Amino acid sequence: MIAPNLIRIKTISEFHSLLKLSPPEHPLISIIDYSKVQYSLEKNPPSAVFDFYSISIKRGMDIKMFYGQKEYDFDEGVMFFMAPGQVLKVETAGNTISEHSGWLLLIHPDFIWNTSLARNIKRFDYFDYSVNESLFLSQKEEEVIEGIIKNIQQEYHSNIDKFSHDIIIAQLEVLLHYAERFYQRQFITRRKVNHKILENLERNLNGYFDSDALQLKGLPTVQKIAEELHMSPNYLSEVLKILTGQNTQQHIHEKIIERAKSKLSTTDLSVSEIAYALGFKYPQSFSKLFKTKTDLTPLEFRNSFH
Repeated sequence: MIAPNLIRIKTISEFHSLLKLSPPEHPLISIIDYSKVQYSLEKNPPSAVFDFYSISIKRGMDIKMFYGQKEYDFDEGVMFFMAPGQVLKVETAGNTISEHSGWLLLIHPDFIWNTSLARNIKRFDYFDYSVNESLFLSQKEEEVIEGIIKNIQQEYHSNIDKFSHDIIIAQLEVLLHYAERFYQRQFITRRKVNHKILENLERNLNGYFDSDALQLKGLPTVQKIAEELHMSPNYLSEVLKILTGQNTQQHIHEKIIERAKSKLSTTDLSVSEIAYALGFKYPQSFSKLFKTKTDLTPLEFRNSFH
């Protein structure tokens, strides 16, 4: 059941109609030039759910976009990705959007069905990133992406033949691999920002472990930690892997083991008492994690001090 202020756009043709554009040349794939889109936005427009993939670069748009619960102000050109079923809301201060540019690539899942891309597309985590985790491209990187988009556009504008579909799929795969490379570059070049994320993570985890939250709420989840840092879980894990070689779950586990070692070596608390204090419902789960991480049982670790 769709919420009252939420619309579902099932086809690319429906999306073209919504933007008052002519029907797409291909029902399952389309590239829209934002400079040719002139449409009004309601004061309180509904959110939208799309049943297709979208990849876009937007420039000079005086709008705010809400992707899930996150907000991003598009004052400059950035690239972002959406998978089917995700919610998007657009707001503007004025009545119309003008003086904007960029492009929007729409791909219906039926277009990639039974291809290598259909099998592999879920490995590109950035389809689950929030808008505020968009990809910031250098001019050279944007030129690379623009070249691929032109190749795709040229292919489906030309006479469709038996090779067209495979060529477009190949170009899409190249585009996604380049985006993955550029995201890795972004993780590395934004080290100052990323180290701040790590500092905030450490502060949040230490605060959680030093409070009564462990016993009251249990172990912190990756989703909860990411929400507190105003990030998507996948993006947070990617940042941490670049900085520490570990994802968020592994980072949480390391914090647990660190606290467990302290309690085992400096207190007379039983293993069960330590497990409960660290937020575990079952002592066996704690012992299993400890053995996995240290190759020792909690008691073996404690006995090594005697």
